[in-house]
Amino acid sequence: MILVAGSSNLDFVVRAHHIPAPGETVLGREFKTFPGGKGANQAVACARAGGVPTTLLTAMGADAFAAPIEASLHAANVSLNVVRVTDQPTGTAFICVSDDAENAITVAPGANGCLHPPHLPSLEGVSHVLMQLEIPMATVSSFAQAARSQGVKVVLNAAPAQALPSELLAAMDVLVVNEGELMTVCGATTGTVAQCLQRPALAHVPCVVVTLGHRGCCARVDGQWVFQTAFPVTPVDTTAAGDSFCGSLVAALSQGQSLHQAMTLACAAGALACTEPGAQSSIPQAADVAAFLALQPTPSASAMDALRTYCGLPAGTHP
Repeated sequence: MILVAGSSNLDFVVRAHHIPAPGETVLGREFKTFPGGKGANQAVACARAGGVPTTLLTAMGADAFAAPIEASLHAANVSLNVVRVTDQPTGTAFICVSDDAENAITVAPGANGCLHPPHLPSLEGVSHVLMQLEIPMATVSSFAQAARSQGVKVVLNAAPAQALPSELLAAMDVLVVNEGELMTVCGATTGTVAQCLQRPALAHVPCVVVTLGHRGCCARVDGQWVFQTAFPVTPVDTTAAGDSFCGSLVAALSQGQSLHQAMTLACAAGALACTEPGAQSSIPQAADVAAFLALQPTPSASAMDALRTYCGLPAGTHP
């Protein structure tokens, strides 16, 4: 079983021609609300796209915003462990989605800030704890250390990007970041993926997986490199693509798949999530991911070389 400890938000989404620049007002079009939050999204991905028993530990307010989130999680067969907060609203996110499927997101954490170290349940039967950074850093660090002490694998998606305390870095087994988050975590302002992963902050993390958007992803695990090119799709909304990746990745690892197999599944789930609007509503079923993968050709040597080169490594070689 996977325990996801993280945020639950109700997403307020408006579509517009483009994302506003500072000081600019943009006339939007369609407006909808969707269940979201990185923790809840990744729990749905574990259960739906990954097909693995999953529990979400999260905090929500005693308000109407909580109801659609809980309904979505139940529909995805996610078990709930909800800390009910009476003096804070359920978390919300305000999202603008542009016509080219990019998004800009502002989160009001609300009740998510009330998930604290004593709320961690028993980890009996749990193989992996998956967390993000929309809950307090002290809570994430405490949960990670507790899981590590009990032999449970710790996976952190360091989003939204923040510098990570040394005790948290020391407790994790897998770190998942995009390129911007990688730079923040390692304390760099420039550099290739390979150069960032060589910095001291990440030297002792056993496995770091870096998502590279339309290029795919790469990982450094125990000093070796693993690559997976992206699967081309026509994007509608990129919201929750990264969450679909994270949840599917951990689900595959919990089932004993290799890191490369897990990255392949995760890239497929993330790609399919881009083809539907919303957060949890866009996360694909496991059967759809399998059917999609069955149609994909083997990546060419030139595509793999291009990915290695982009990451700052010689084409066709491993360090």
